[in-house]
Amino acid sequence: MRWYNRRVGTIYLDHNATTPVASDVSDAVDTAQRQLFGNPSSIHGVGQAAKTELDDARAAVANLIGAEPTQIVFTTGGSEADNLALRGVVGSQSSRRHLVATAIEHEAVLNTLKALERTGWQITLVHVDHTGVVDPAAIEEALTDKTALVSVMHANNEIGTIQPVAELAPLVHARGALLHTDAVQSAGKLPIDVHALGVDLLSLSGHKFNGPKGVGALWVRRGITLRSQLTGGKQERGRRAGTENVPGLVGLGVAARLALRKQTSDAARLTALRNRLEGGILTSVSGTRVNGDPARRVANTSNISFDGVEAESLLIALDLEGVAVSTGSACSSGTLSPSHVLRAMGFSPHRTQNSIRFSLGLGNSAEEIDRVLELLPGIVSRLRAVAGVRTPTRAGG
Repeated sequence: MRWYNRRVGTIYLDHNATTPVASDVSDAVDTAQRQLFGNPSSIHGVGQAAKTELDDARAAVANLIGAEPTQIVFTTGGSEADNLALRGVVGSQSSRRHLVATAIEHEAVLNTLKALERTGWQITLVHVDHTGVVDPAAIEEALTDKTALVSVMHANNEIGTIQPVAELAPLVHARGALLHTDAVQSAGKLPIDVHALGVDLLSLSGHKFNGPKGVGALWVRRGITLRSQLTGGKQERGRRAGTENVPGLVGLGVAARLALRKQTSDAARLTALRNRLEGGILTSVSGTRVNGDPARRVANTSNISFDGVEAESLLIALDLEGVAVSTGSACSSGTLSPSHVLRAMGFSPHRTQNSIRFSLGLGNSAEEIDRVLELLPGIVSRLRAVAGVRTPTRAGG
């Protein structure tokens, strides 16, 4: 088996796809794997030891988002949490048959909506403006008396823009509907208080903030009825059957505590690094533009268009130099389809396919950013020459 180690040269700038596991998290998972082998549903001491650690992890996740532990449903990650939110609400409805979301949602939401549409649900997708932010008035216009649920992500995974979720809540609730937010890209990066946001359901995923893969959570406001999507035992207060992944969830709890402790300092550090990267690219590489709202976004994300360059070619060229970036959502990687996010923002077909996402995180340094800035101008110039594209006359244009 081949292992890639960041310490031997890889500059990892794809933290929105997944993050390296923090050492404290890894240690906690290893210890739990060896020592907490009991089933947390068992009433004997071995089982109750596992349940105690599970409860501690639930409290840590709740603290991260300003919630109560009893409102946290553990899942296998963000996709399952999104599915449980949408399908769980749908399964509890009898008269309302309408769902609303933005056109820039993650595939976990969009593809679930497509599946529900095939079963008779009416779906409305609301577009965003050229900065990637949805207008609350557009959401309000989409609502009807038949709307059961509105799903609007907190921060976008491709361009990092933060949506006005708190402004949407009173509009959605005024029509008797529920509001779900996919906070997979914001949990651990932004301060979150579910009550201040006004949402009814919130999804998060551990591997986006230095926790293990395969663990996540759905926060469910008290009083919301969800139909479980897994039938079986009564785990997670009857909202998700199946024995919990105790070691992974212990790791999720540690990651949540670490994220809460370093949120402010990390945001300042990552903002400085992102601005260093962005400013350097716009200055040294002609025909480049930043996609998304330059201010209203998470600190670690920069999505940049490179005129005259195919994003896939640029990604591969950077990878050969030891720099890992992305063309967008990891869940749609490997395809040549234009970014549905950039398309929803009204960009040209070329611009939807010439954009690279740089997402920073744990371990990134100013030296790494400077190395990327050394490499990029030459790589872009070569790719444009191979494609027979005339180099744009000015940078940042």
